[in-house]
Amino acid sequence: MPKRALITGITGQDGSYLAELLLGKGYEVHGMVRRSSSLNRTRIDHLRGNARFHLHYGDLTDASSINRLLRDVTPDEIYNLGAQSHVKVSFEIPDYTAETAGLGTLRILEGIREVGAKPRFYQAGSSEMFGKVVEIPQNEDTPFYPRSPYAAAKLYAHWVAVNYREAYGMFICNGILFNHESPRRGEGFVSRKISRAVAAIKLGLETELRLGNLDAKRDWGFAKDYVVAMWMMLQAEKPDDYVVASGETHTVREFCELAFSHVGLDYKDYVVVDPKYFRPTEVDILLGDASKARRELGWQPTTTYAQLVTLMVDSDLELLTSGKSGVVDAERQS
Repeated sequence: MPKRALITGITGQDGSYLAELLLGKGYEVHGMVRRSSSLNRTRIDHLRGNARFHLHYGDLTDASSINRLLRDVTPDEIYNLGAQSHVKVSFEIPDYTAETAGLGTLRILEGIREVGAKPRFYQAGSSEMFGKVVEIPQNEDTPFYPRSPYAAAKLYAHWVAVNYREAYGMFICNGILFNHESPRRGEGFVSRKISRAVAAIKLGLETELRLGNLDAKRDWGFAKDYVVAMWMMLQAEKPDDYVVASGETHTVREFCELAFSHVGLDYKDYVVVDPKYFRPTEVDILLGDASKARRELGWQPTTTYAQLVTLMVDSDLELLTSGKSGVVDAERQS
């Protein structure tokens, strides 16, 4: 019998890469998707013909649908990636962000406890929980200081996961993942916003790129590398929490400079700072120390920052040249 995994947020960037990884390892993969009037499954369309790939309707705001899925699927592993995951958007819809990113985790954990299941559980945390950082770099022992409704909701989910692990002996791991990007990133996120604009400007389709804080520093890695760390956590002998990061930081300005120079352009000629893209409370620098994940899990990133940026720009050039539309959603919960 193959292992059976349940993924929330399977239509998102991480969910699609994780589904590919697990299918490649022989898993039976089940994904939870929301019922809506329009389908947005671009990232997983290529998996639909696989006999070991299954989609089910459910919602992180609805405990009954979660409990039904737990009973019907009986997963060996659960990867909770679903949430309203856009930081800036979380200031505009804080209630919904809390319901999905925070209470959604509680609903799954309570469902596991109530149905008497014993799956291994991965909770998707975020470097945004460190927020106004108190030390550089940040590791598993660094105090949290969230600076957005999204970060606060993720922090609630993190501590609920720790509590259920300690109170009920559940196998639960928190992955504190720093920024991880790819050509599958939603266009509302700054990395993809940049790569797509560079491609559009190079092709003469647009003339400028409007951004917020160019001096914000982030630790950027490749999402396809980071989902490997998620899987590794659930294969360990005991559950624990891990920072997953590249260990280097770059400003948004540097991201722009590299992306534009890749196509022979100077970012200064096209980038416009627009105050409307600034957050009410800014996070100035995030830099992760993934020593524990490297040491205990044997995880190593395989794609450099420079490779990631050029990969994203090349992908968007190909998309726009071919006339295909990219992924435009804000990766909200599925």
